[in-house]
Amino acid sequence: MTETTTPVTRFAVPGRIAVSEQAAVWQTATLTEIRRETPRAATFRLAVPGWAGHLPGQHLMLRLTAPDGYVAQRHYSIASAPDDSGHIELTLDQVPDGEVSGWFHTVARPGDTVEVRGPLSGFFAWPGDRPALLLGAGSGVVPLMSMVRHHRARGLTVPLRMLVSARSPEELIYAAELGAETTPVFTRSAPPGVAVGRMTAAHVAPILAEQPANGWEAYVCGSNGFAEHASRLLVAAGQPVERIRIERFG
Repeated sequence: MTETTTPVTRFAVPGRIAVSEQAAVWQTATLTEIRRETPRAATFRLAVPGWAGHLPGQHLMLRLTAPDGYVAQRHYSIASAPDDSGHIELTLDQVPDGEVSGWFHTVARPGDTVEVRGPLSGFFAWPGDRPALLLGAGSGVVPLMSMVRHHRARGLTVPLRMLVSARSPEELIYAAELGAETTPVFTRSAPPGVAVGRMTAAHVAPILAEQPANGWEAYVCGSNGFAEHASRLLVAAGQPVERIRIERFG
């Protein structure tokens, strides 16, 4: 995910999950792998021996300290599913003039170390216990992909669907990994026969019409503009306001 902030949303957020006290402790993380996802995004795999585990949808605080003592901190969503490997993954866009993302994309190499603290934020976490409808745009797909990976790794049978918006197929993060649970929406260019344009009611309404037992819990992640647009589509299609969880970045 890009360098983020999470302002308070006007949508109610039920079922907040507590964050452990260990999340306040800084830990050393070692970069072990870099994988290119798109021309502007890459995944960075970190070994964190003391990591206490996370839930899909949570994020962490990352801290870089320069030789002169200058410190930069950013929040990043966790892309990997929870497991006991002692590793976590972050997928970062290269933000123009971004101090931290720029370092990762242009300087970082396997063996480098950073500091991390987390996991943080229980409000956007998905334990895998309820049907999940995921809507993301750009790097907003990152925490949602943690949910998809968790769903697959655990063999969960609870319904999960994802709508993800990208400018083009080349900019669709995790394109090779997406499966039948995902419907991509392309806003600038698309494969032959696929419509180009913003996410619309025609994408959202059919999924909401399926209505699994106990209904959907909706998770929306993206820019401020996308978050407002997608949440309005959900409400217009009948999704209860109190069952929409939003994480924004800008």
